[in-house]
Amino acid sequence: MTKAQSSFLKFAERHFRLSGKALIENGHPYFVPTDALEAQSDQWPDGYLSFSHYDYLGLMHHPRTIAAAKAALDIHGTGVGASRLVGGERRAHQRLEADLADFLGVGGTLSIISGYLTNVTLIGHIAGQRDLVIVDELAHNSIMMGCRGGKFGFMTFPHNDLEALDQILEEHRATYGRVLIVTEGLFSMDGDITDLPRLMEIKEKHDAWLMLDEAHSYGVLGSTGRGLCEHFGIDPRRIELAVGTLSKSFASSGGFIAADADVIEWLRFTLPGFIFSVGLSPATTASAHTALEILREEPERVTRLRATSRSFLKLARSAGLNTGDAIGEAVVPILFPTAEECVFVADALMQQGIYAPPVVHVGVPKDLPRIRFFLSHTHSQRDIERAIRVISAAVSEFRNKEMRPVAE
Repeated sequence: MTKAQSSFLKFAERHFRLSGKALIENGHPYFVPTDALEAQSDQWPDGYLSFSHYDYLGLMHHPRTIAAAKAALDIHGTGVGASRLVGGERRAHQRLEADLADFLGVGGTLSIISGYLTNVTLIGHIAGQRDLVIVDELAHNSIMMGCRGGKFGFMTFPHNDLEALDQILEEHRATYGRVLIVTEGLFSMDGDITDLPRLMEIKEKHDAWLMLDEAHSYGVLGSTGRGLCEHFGIDPRRIELAVGTLSKSFASSGGFIAADADVIEWLRFTLPGFIFSVGLSPATTASAHTALEILREEPERVTRLRATSRSFLKLARSAGLNTGDAIGEAVVPILFPTAEECVFVADALMQQGIYAPPVVHVGVPKDLPRIRFFLSHTHSQRDIERAIRVISAAVSEFRNKEMRPVAE
């Protein structure tokens, strides 16, 4: 091993240790082969149950989405072979993007191979040296990374504190040419939402642009799953940029941008993450498009998801569990006072065949460890009652153990 390799390994080990390695040294619930758990489902009396996947509308295993992906493979092969700008695109790309735009009520959409990449590449492309980007402090890491690499001004405001945002704009707006506000529709770590009507007032008052990350809200919020704008009854064309993902409600993978048609056409020729990346694969495009078709045909899936989510939230709160500010829309976290308790409960769930891994240190503040529960159209009332029962018993066991006097 060279000196450089040795120093690099020490660097990695040190940062792994600082990020919480001690919590997982004796076994951990991450990178679990969930297909193996599914195959061994009969080892648990009530079978295997996952709350760790955001298949909100239950379309990942729908016969139509699977059949569409298979047919696309047979006709078009496994990939598209190049970026769409230099290698040409497929008519399936055009049809998916047109139908997404129609569904969301916007001028156009542009699909990109990675949801994470969509945020990273878009923010720096929009904002320049004389501009300011202001972001909710709990926005997704992809948004933060898109900001940290830019040459523009960058500030954050306290989570969902729109009065603080208004004050920042009062103090700093005149200093910058353009201002972009970035926040999320449904926050994936907390299950809460932005007060969009108030945000629109602030945005328009200060002549700012808004970029709304609806990764977790499309297919979830609103009576027919059209996101935060439908939830609040706001015309989506009033928002400059919205970002979505195909990996959640649309049961596939990749991301997309929704905006005015002229903006989308400009991005098709200029956005680095699009023009230097390969297009969506045929199977990915077909499965996502079919999921969109099913959502449009069966909006009752959104209604069922909402009822299931709110039932989970109600049961959790009735059991004395801390769900923070979650509103009961697909994502409900349960927060714990310590990382040790959080890991203990996650392990207790796994022992009963319920996969819901803990979130500690990475992605959330160190004093707010949690287990996120992603609810799905496929979850039954029995499923959520089972989960709450196991969590409650595990919490009681852990706290009773902690209160026992240490033997002399």
